[in-house]
Amino acid sequence: MSSKYILAIDQSTSGTKALLLDAEGNIIERSDLPHKQIIDAKGWVEHDPVEIFNNTIKVVKMVVEKARIDKEAIIGVGISNQRETAVVWDKETSEPEYNAIVWQCARGEAICNQIAKDGNKDLVKRRTGLHLSPYFSAAKISWVLRNITSAEKKRKERKLLAGTMDSFLVYKLTDGEAFKTDYSNASRTQLFNIVDLKWDQEVCDLFDIDITMLAEVCDSDTNFGETDFAGYLSKKIPIHAVFGDSHGALFGQGCLDKGMIKATYGTGSSIMMNIGHHPVFSEKGVVTSLAWGIDGKVSYVLEGNINYTGAVLKWITDDLKLIHSPAESERYAKEANQEDKTYLVPAFTGLGAPYWDSQATGHICGMTRTTGRAELVKAAVECIAYQIADIVKVMSEESKIAINELRVDGGPTKNKYLMQFQSDILDIPVQVPSIEELSGAGTAYAAGIALGLYNKTQLFERMKRIKFSPEMEADKREERYNGWKKAVGLVLTRDEMQ
Repeated sequence: MSSKYILAIDQSTSGTKALLLDAEGNIIERSDLPHKQIIDAKGWVEHDPVEIFNNTIKVVKMVVEKARIDKEAIIGVGISNQRETAVVWDKETSEPEYNAIVWQCARGEAICNQIAKDGNKDLVKRRTGLHLSPYFSAAKISWVLRNITSAEKKRKERKLLAGTMDSFLVYKLTDGEAFKTDYSNASRTQLFNIVDLKWDQEVCDLFDIDITMLAEVCDSDTNFGETDFAGYLSKKIPIHAVFGDSHGALFGQGCLDKGMIKATYGTGSSIMMNIGHHPVFSEKGVVTSLAWGIDGKVSYVLEGNINYTGAVLKWITDDLKLIHSPAESERYAKEANQEDKTYLVPAFTGLGAPYWDSQATGHICGMTRTTGRAELVKAAVECIAYQIADIVKVMSEESKIAINELRVDGGPTKNKYLMQFQSDILDIPVQVPSIEELSGAGTAYAAGIALGLYNKTQLFERMKRIKFSPEMEADKREERYNGWKKAVGLVLTRDEMQ
């Protein structure tokens, strides 16, 4: 019997990649393309959805041609996507009314402030599990509808659709035949009722969004429609899984049971803890979302999101020019004076979980005359671990579950200094899988399982991991972490965590 393959599309903040997995779940080839980061003087961040769709088609062609496989052997595709990033498009032409507004962009703050002023902040949190914030999709969609003239007109004519990047890509890839999203992405829009499992009419009204503009919400491993990638394949194949990228990584890590936790290190980071089939609503700065819907049953997560983690390494590379590439950060961090107490708080667009302070600004403190390039690089690397530690500690408190291990993934996990420091600050083992691309691999696993190609148990039993164990002394750990908390306190504009 000929080999069979699963294709994964991982549409992330910085680019779009295609992964090709064989019948054993091994990644045999990958291709990726970056897309332009459109950032203006206000710090507003956008992407061109058309560029992203075109890149999706290109990376599929690239990965198949690099792997030199028979295109007919690809039996299905899974999609993972940058979450919260929102698009509004014309349902007839499938053309966007405006650029995609990226999750990092806080332009919807005034909209959220008005909703809070009207006394509806708690209602939004109670229904959606999410702290009222411009971070999520609702305020971004609302901003387009209120500020783009063509959108105002078409909205009245009911010609618009809106959603996250997955629903836009599914719509384009199926030539407008399927307008669907999954539970994981829906739960991150701030428009979805995570208890009733449907779009919430009252919350949609608060953001002035017509509920009919939103996609059908499906299980994450359902058939979302079929595509031939703009005619590249000779026959259409099913899109048989869709996950928000962090949810795909949670699935790919095998965190299928209550109490398991993972951190995805990307441009930003998502820390996610499986809390089972019933929601736990946080009072300490993390949010409640849906992990996924599989086989007709949903699972919930506690989650904390950080705006700038891997992006900090890009900043010290491209803007400060302290190093030539993010990969050099490990060497400089190791060479730095380990007693240097410089802290970097990367609140470039405010602080996300667990602080939720969109007015906070970046800050460097604790420098001395001997602080140099290496020490600044070390501070940049360590701020990633500190931010993740903030969230892991809150999750343990909120869930009342002792966390014994952190599973991690994403490009920055290659940095051994960062991984060891993460283990030291949390005082628990950190497990790094041999497969780096867990977001894309996770959605490919789900598609392959749904299509009968993979056995779920065997997939995760075969995964190899590198383990980092704590080495830092307890008193030093406490001193370092307390220093971080003091540094964060210097930039907060709110009296307490929301």
